[in-house]
Amino acid sequence: MEMNPSSRYCYDPVLRWDPQVEDYFNKAYGPDHFARISKALTHPSSYSCIRVNTVKTTSDAVIEKLTKILNESEGSLKLVQSDGSCSVSKCRIPGLEYVVFVHGSGPHRIDYGSELDSPPKEVLVSRKCAEAVLRGAQVYVPGVLACTAHVEKGDAVAVCVAMEQPGDEGDWSVNMTRGTTLQGLPSDPFYCERSGLYIGMGTTMLSRAGMFRVPHGVAVDLSNRVFRLPSFHNVLEGEIFLQNLPSIVAAHALDPQKGERVLDMCAAPGGKTTAIAILMNDEGQIVAADRSHNKVLDVQKLSAEMSLKCITTCKLDALKSVCLPNALSDSTTLVNGDNIGSVTSHSELPSNEEIASGRCEAEKSCEEIDSTEQPNGGDNVSQAEIRKNKTRLKNGRGRTQSQGGRAGKSQGFPPNSFDRVLLDAPCSALGLRPRLFAGLETVISLRNHGRYQRKMLDQAVQLVRVGGILVYSTCTINPSENEAVVRYALDKYKFLSLAPQHPRIGGPGLVGRCEFPDGYIEEWLKPGEEEMVQKFDPSSELDTIGFFIAKFSVGPKD
Repeated sequence: MEMNPSSRYCYDPVLRWDPQVEDYFNKAYGPDHFARISKALTHPSSYSCIRVNTVKTTSDAVIEKLTKILNESEGSLKLVQSDGSCSVSKCRIPGLEYVVFVHGSGPHRIDYGSELDSPPKEVLVSRKCAEAVLRGAQVYVPGVLACTAHVEKGDAVAVCVAMEQPGDEGDWSVNMTRGTTLQGLPSDPFYCERSGLYIGMGTTMLSRAGMFRVPHGVAVDLSNRVFRLPSFHNVLEGEIFLQNLPSIVAAHALDPQKGERVLDMCAAPGGKTTAIAILMNDEGQIVAADRSHNKVLDVQKLSAEMSLKCITTCKLDALKSVCLPNALSDSTTLVNGDNIGSVTSHSELPSNEEIASGRCEAEKSCEEIDSTEQPNGGDNVSQAEIRKNKTRLKNGRGRTQSQGGRAGKSQGFPPNSFDRVLLDAPCSALGLRPRLFAGLETVISLRNHGRYQRKMLDQAVQLVRVGGILVYSTCTINPSENEAVVRYALDKYKFLSLAPQHPRIGGPGLVGRCEFPDGYIEEWLKPGEEEMVQKFDPSSELDTIGFFIAKFSVGPKD
């Protein structure tokens, strides 16, 4: 059966969900609304959101610099609005004037020069690489999986995506050996499945042989993209930070004040930590904790890069954040009478020159741009997690602890140690955009994410002093990790109450409950509580990632 080239050579992905997960989300949002959310997730936001480091510069200065950089850029980076206006603008939301938007464009129709008897040469990239490319990255060598025969340096090629396919045992994989030769014919591996997954035309920077021989570098200069968004790699380092708008709002919801002690429980890569520090005018103490050695180093690097001195870092599992006073060891460091374990302060951080020289080349690859550590889902490991672990083993080890640097290990903190605590919990990340695959998550794995987050929340509640503030946030659309966790917190801890958030630009939360076929009942918010949280909908006019924020006031703990 012949396929119309216009329907094949285009970008029209369909996000595939586990049937039970899709049914759950349809009940939560309604079928039409969830269809819009699912479609929006496959596209990047139409703009890049940049937080300005006001300790070093101003929004106006950054806008002037970025406008000049973009105007001097070649090809797809030279962004021009359809009405001829500037593509860089200041956020108009009160209180967020230090946030800058760089507007992109898309989706664009690309002429692939495709004829049935003369298909274009193709380069097939991994799904993670494609998601990074849709956000503005180039096609780097590690992301290339397959290529048409006889491709030479300087050839025009169409770039398409290799999506995971279901296996006989319920697992998902690409089922393709890296280096596979494409013919552009229906006999190619997964020829039909790649229909509607073309993300642009570009020029090869290496021959076919080079793409599979060298370890790193740009494989394709993608000059004609479906979505045109600039890359900010190495642009105005220390002056700006690329961050999603809801993440910035989460830092504002915490409302940190000068001189306070603040804990960021799951701090890496440091975006919210540094946002909090800037809101405090770098006055006070922020403890940035993460269980990963290398992620703690990432926070240290970002803090040094932004010249923020109020941030200390430590390696600490969020599930072990509380240390009772009688459990403190003689070797534990005490600051202001509180245990902060072994931490690394700003004065111990590496210099900017050391940071620059220590950056791994692997971090330049589009495979690294979207790396996210996922929790193990609690005590009951789901089949989805087992399949994820198998994939990790097949793909090799992640970043090792070869980066160098020092990350002090904390013993935990006594109860009531902090004025404010931010728990931006590890989650299913089902709100991140663009997303081209969601088949691994099951109803059981979604519940397990929520159980894992409740355990972290149990720790966070103990660490906030009476009269303090606790903010809980996730980057997922999953009610099990959002509204259900809030319901758990309010029912278990009667001294917690939902507090107003400023600015409030997100939508309301979900009210009610969901009954599952296995008899499990999930309770969400009660009437009147929905307006006290912020839920960011990817399909809304704000055009953000999916995100959730709840703010709690801590009353007397009787």
